[in-house]
Amino acid sequence: MKTKESRFHIHDELTAPERSLPILKGALSTGGQLSNFLGVLAGSPAVLRAYARFRSELRHGALPLKTQQRIALAVAQYDASEYWLATLQRTAREAGLGLDEIALARDFESRDEAEAALLRFVRGLLESRGSTPPLHLHEEAREAGWSDEQILEAVAHVSLGRFSTLVAASSDVPKDGSHEEGRLQQAA
Repeated sequence: MKTKESRFHIHDELTAPERSLPILKGALSTGGQLSNFLGVLAGSPAVLRAYARFRSELRHGALPLKTQQRIALAVAQYDASEYWLATLQRTAREAGLGLDEIALARDFESRDEAEAALLRFVRGLLESRGSTPPLHLHEEAREAGWSDEQILEAVAHVSLGRFSTLVAASSDVPKDGSHEEGRLQQAA
């Protein structure tokens, strides 16, 4: 069985450029194994640092973690990113989203009306492709109780999601775990 390979080298703490090591070691200290995505980003220390800082700041923003996960799922589905959908299904469950809410988020929906309003805004943002999204979607998000700070963070999460799906697509990054399986097969 041949394992899918990335177009870019998937680095680990032994092969990564020295300037990527602090971030990789930090990631290893919290979760055990590096994701293939971070392994790819490690090939460019500047990109890895920018991604880590952007993601860290947004994680500590005004949007609840479940909302962040819903937005990421919606963007990954919109961009048809198999890698991110597989990863986000797990992290969304860890954040407390049920399977029904995960499925709904992938369709820009939620049983929670406030969450659904924000996801409709996100869909409008993605579908506007760089032009101004419909004003009524912004107004609906505000009327649902989302602050300007939270709406701006939603835009930033869309940006982070799009960046992530672009990197995953351009690198053809394999799902997590498959890179290690391939290395074990080669060693055998």
